[in-house]
Amino acid sequence: MANQEKLQNQDAKKISRRNVLKAAVAAGGAAALGFPMIARGQTGPITMRWQSTWPQKDIFHEFALDFAKKVNDTTGGDLKIEVLPAGAVVPAFQLLDAVSKGTLDGGHGVVVYHYGKQTALALWGSGPSYGMDANMMLAWHKYGGGKDLLEKLYKSIGANVVSFLYGPMPTQPLGWFKKPVTRADDIKGLKFRTVGLSIDVFTGLGAAVNALPGGEIVPAMDRGLLDAAEFNNASSDRLLGFPDVSKVCMLQSYHQNAEQFEILFNKTKFDALPAKMKALIESTVEAASQDMSWKAIDRYSKDYVEMQAKDKVRFYRTPDSVLQRQLQAYDAAADKKAAENPMFKEITASQRLFAERAVKWDLDTNVGRRMAYNHYFAKAAGKTAPEGSKKS
Repeated sequence: MANQEKLQNQDAKKISRRNVLKAAVAAGGAAALGFPMIARGQTGPITMRWQSTWPQKDIFHEFALDFAKKVNDTTGGDLKIEVLPAGAVVPAFQLLDAVSKGTLDGGHGVVVYHYGKQTALALWGSGPSYGMDANMMLAWHKYGGGKDLLEKLYKSIGANVVSFLYGPMPTQPLGWFKKPVTRADDIKGLKFRTVGLSIDVFTGLGAAVNALPGGEIVPAMDRGLLDAAEFNNASSDRLLGFPDVSKVCMLQSYHQNAEQFEILFNKTKFDALPAKMKALIESTVEAASQDMSWKAIDRYSKDYVEMQAKDKVRFYRTPDSVLQRQLQAYDAAADKKAAENPMFKEITASQRLFAERAVKWDLDTNVGRRMAYNHYFAKAAGKTAPEGSKKS
């Protein structure tokens, strides 16, 4: 009897184990056995810890939170992303390494912040982009081969990440200065903050450049470590405190006229997600891109007006002579890097091919807005238009 009971217990264990394995296969195989996938009937959501490259008070961090909320809502709570501000886990410029190694599950930033890893990464956002605006850059990225080139670039530096670009940015200001810039020589000798290929552009104009993350710029200006600096837009600049250390902002520039945001996932974590969730994330990226654009128009324009009315900031249009010198400085820097870096050369060739077609179509097709604006708002325009601006 004892032997019979022993055999019955062994048979029961075998049947129980087979039932567990069958249940695992039915629920998605590896997922039910503890791998990082969502299984049918799973009791809890997948959680991800992210970090942005932006200070908590910056509107850019708000954009990161907006994206996370859209993903959380779209997946019905099956995926929950928590986004921490810059420095919570790693410094802003170390985001790529942290996500690649799995220290963070993902992040929100810009491609040009990885410039130190591979100079060609700066081609997604710093420089004149051959006349393209940020929406055209995103069009090139999705339909003109840019996405494949960025994946190739990340593989070349061993980055274990999945990248999504979204959120086209308006042309960024030349920067904040102690006095208006009237000619290119006014930039010579200035201690200036910028990032990416813009470092080479402003160095070519004679500035002493220091690349700093957003949260460190205004304190550096306040302590005299910087004479001038650029960051991004009216809302970010105001929230970060630029009007407290400067009252002169030069609008329009070619150093970053086509930048966009980057959403990073650790590739191992992303690849483990179910196909349906990956598709939801990709769709959410594009929805968030449009919503970010709309929010930016609303918020940036309000802060642009309020900085003049409340903060007494004076805005000036960057002279054409300075813009032309920027193009020349960029060409010199880009030619040098293309000669040293085959990937840099390949990417610029792809961008130029797309830009030649897309920018011509845009210039020939879309009517200029200045005439209509002046027709309806000429009197009010005198209160808010940048000084020295030309009608077009």
